[in-house]
Amino acid sequence: MGLAALGEKARLAGIVLTIWARGVWRRLAALAGLPREVAHRTPDKLLIAPHDLRTTDPTRAAEIYAGTFALAGRVLETKGGSPFLAAPPSEEWADALHGFAWLRHLRAADTTLARANGRALVNEWIGLRGGPAQSAHKPEVAARRLISWFCHAPLILDGADRAFYRRFLRSATRQTRRLERMFHQTPDGLPRLTAAAALAYAGLCLSGEARLLRTASKRLSQELERQILPDGGHVSRNPAALVGALLDLLPLRQAFTARNASPPQTLLSAIDRMMPMLRFFRHGDGEFAQFNGAGPTSFDLIATALAYDDARGAPVEDAQYSGYQRLAAADGLVIMDAGPPPPFDVSQQAHAGCLSFEFSSGEERVIVNCGSPRFQGGDWFAAGRATAAHSTATVGEVSSCRFTSAGLRRVSGARVLAGPSAASARRERSGDRIGVVASHDGYATRFGVVHERSLWLAQDGLSLTGEDVFRRVEGSRSQSDPAVALRFHLHPSVRATLRDDGFGALLALPSGATWMFSTADAAVSLEESVYLSDARGPRRSEQLVIRASARTTPRIAWSLEVVDEAAYGRSARLPAASTLFGPPPRTA
Repeated sequence: MGLAALGEKARLAGIVLTIWARGVWRRLAALAGLPREVAHRTPDKLLIAPHDLRTTDPTRAAEIYAGTFALAGRVLETKGGSPFLAAPPSEEWADALHGFAWLRHLRAADTTLARANGRALVNEWIGLRGGPAQSAHKPEVAARRLISWFCHAPLILDGADRAFYRRFLRSATRQTRRLERMFHQTPDGLPRLTAAAALAYAGLCLSGEARLLRTASKRLSQELERQILPDGGHVSRNPAALVGALLDLLPLRQAFTARNASPPQTLLSAIDRMMPMLRFFRHGDGEFAQFNGAGPTSFDLIATALAYDDARGAPVEDAQYSGYQRLAAADGLVIMDAGPPPPFDVSQQAHAGCLSFEFSSGEERVIVNCGSPRFQGGDWFAAGRATAAHSTATVGEVSSCRFTSAGLRRVSGARVLAGPSAASARRERSGDRIGVVASHDGYATRFGVVHERSLWLAQDGLSLTGEDVFRRVEGSRSQSDPAVALRFHLHPSVRATLRDDGFGALLALPSGATWMFSTADAAVSLEESVYLSDARGPRRSEQLVIRASARTTPRIAWSLEVVDEAAYGRSARLPAASTLFGPPPRTA
């Protein structure tokens, strides 16, 4: 057994031991805190009700009143029973139910019936203490529930009697105290940042909670300093995490102002850094680039967040802390993943997509990554994490990262156990072109190969050239000549047809513009692909693939440029995940 394999096994054993120790600590902390649950004073009143910036749909109010709960891609009909006692169709559905974010739809309806229904459901939950579902007691779900209750308190409390008002406050206080105790057991990353924000909301909304506000502000500052990187990206490297965080942090900033309290400087600074990064990841059509777990983009949510950007700062080009690069010239835009995987504890949604890129021209996306489905779990979610689901190179038909789910029953996705440890990028300029030269060593241990990619975008935005180099690692004992495959996944709206010589393809865009993909080093094939990040579900698409071997063809140059040709179209049935990307990335 090699030293690398032994090292991975030792690391995995340490991870499992750490998770087990955390679980023991969590149970002991919960038991130790039980006697204190009833010892705290119940606040007299709610002082403010923060805004909820998330999109609402008032027509959903009638569905909820009828006992139809459509959450997290699943639908449950209660048929007169309690939704909190029903068997949940999925864990994500249960998390969404007990998070109460759906109260915003009832509030948007703004009817007496909707208010009474919302109050009755909250009252039922309080009486059941959430019911038997494990989701009700997760700290990250409790954090979302508290934020939802505080933001939609006018819906819940309008017309309520004094007894219910006191009952509501007692429950909110009890949940807040428990979240305080369980804070460090919240899954790392965005869930823990949400928990810190929820405690700050509680300190601002509940009367007489000056101590809580001080400690919550300190925790929030610590999490923001740790999770929001200097360039404004999130430590998980998931672009969508920025949207979720800002939708909680922007109303929180307003809540401090409403209470005549100074918000932590770290909160203001984090928001100012995150706003330009929202623009960094946006293509011309408003969609987010599909890296590391980003899924379907909600235009309304992003537009709402950007409406609060007073500075309107230009996006950075070199987001070195987040591990991304951006080339923008005229209508041409390239966004590239040039960083290593995120830290283990926040890698539940990370992808094996190092050196992948997306390219758009104006409002039309051309080259994309497959992305992630709206809801996690299942074959598509796992397949979307594979290197083959990205517009980059695979070596030896395997992913550049290895994932593990050992001992991680509470997380939605396997975490990254091993992957590129040395990923670098430098920006260059040559004549009328701007470029990035990046590399990663994700295949160095297994195949003795380092992948280097150069991307060059012309100043007029009408030409993108690239070169992929597979360098042998000095001193490597590997004697293999692994197969390499360069993949360029096309957006579903792009139609491709191979050239007669087999060394290129014509790409027809919906606008009528046509681009020519060319290479002289190896033949190009046109294969099936799938775009996972569509709001309507996976969509059939196509991919251009260049196959070679690392030793015999160590350098592959290619180009993409505008030509004047007629559009071309076709349609076909969506293939299965396993036929496109092979088996899911191997886990330990």
